Amino acid sequence: MKILIIGLGGIGQRHARNLRTILGDRVELLAWRVRRLTHVITPAMQADSSRNVETEYNIKAFEDLDLALAEKPDAAFISNPTSHHLSAAQACAERNCHLFIEKPVSHSLTGLHKLVKTVDTRKLVTLVGYQLRFHPCLIAVSDILATQAIGRILMVRAIVGEYLPGWHAYEDYRKTYAASAELGGGVILSQIHEFDYLYSLFGLPRSVYSLGGHWSSLDLDVEDTASTLMDFSVEDKPVAVHLQQDYVQRPPCRQCEIVGEQGKIIADFAALRVTAPGVDLDFGGFDRNQLFINQTKHFLACLEGQESPIVDLCTGIQSLRMALAAKESIATGQPVKLATGFEA
Repeated sequence: MKILIIGLGGIGQRHARNLRTILGDRVELLAWRVRRLTHVITPAMQADSSRNVETEYNIKAFEDLDLALAEKPDAAFISNPTSHHLSAAQACAERNCHLFIEKPVSHSLTGLHKLVKTVDTRKLVTLVGYQLRFHPCLIAVSDILATQAIGRILMVRAIVGEYLPGWHAYEDYRKTYAASAELGGGVILSQIHEFDYLYSLFGLPRSVYSLGGHWSSLDLDVEDTASTLMDFSVEDKPVAVHLQQDYVQRPPCRQCEIVGEQGKIIADFAALRVTAPGVDLDFGGFDRNQLFINQTKHFLACLEGQESPIVDLCTGIQSLRMALAAKESIATGQPVKLATGFEA
């Protein structure tokens, strides 16, 4: 099997490392690179300049995408900055590459219909990289909701916050995609996992209203704080969902509280614990990289026809629509209604 990795930053190197762990010498790794930095980014998110990433993982690198695609890879991992996802994914799809696209699918909806059509016409497997879907806390929340243990859902509060300069100790946060409007950054898109898991649990909201912006002293040109209220309908009943996102919290926080008429579910992703009526689950010791390992194994199983993508392209677009609605609401000061479909 040949796999092309587009972009060998932190997440691209993680994919390379995990593919080598899972497949060993059974995979030929290719890469299309622009900056061509040589250091290895370790699992502890440190840059080791004494090691060369291409040598470390036996990667054949290219500075031209067409030359990389001429090697006829079976699949491509799209791991470059958000605003470059779509052009790279489209080029790969047109060469019959199955796609793993890092979240979010893109920074806008423009051009996505073309990619959807190409993927459908060529019957390509496409998975969007929402590794939180494989988190034991989220799986537990979904299972508890299925039992209706808390009765009818009334409200939901979700929060995700962490200090942006601490994300990648090996690089200047001001130069990262997360801090750059041009590269598709901002807290809403960079921390889009919450929109995806809320969609997985409750479907698409009817409307989105958000307050936020560049409110901190961080040196960036995107929003670093967003407080979003969404109007969901669950079993034909209204459910208010509030999501708080930020780039400033220390220590980091990722929690979800689901309140029902007969109790509530509290999921603390950082503490690896879920509580609910009669339930107290502790996933202490869970290795975060296992999320990415399980996600990659799932993608490989999809390529073999053994499983269907847990987040296919159209599903990945739904969370993007939610996030873009929040950004639009901040810009206009008005709530944004979401129709069932989408137009790009």
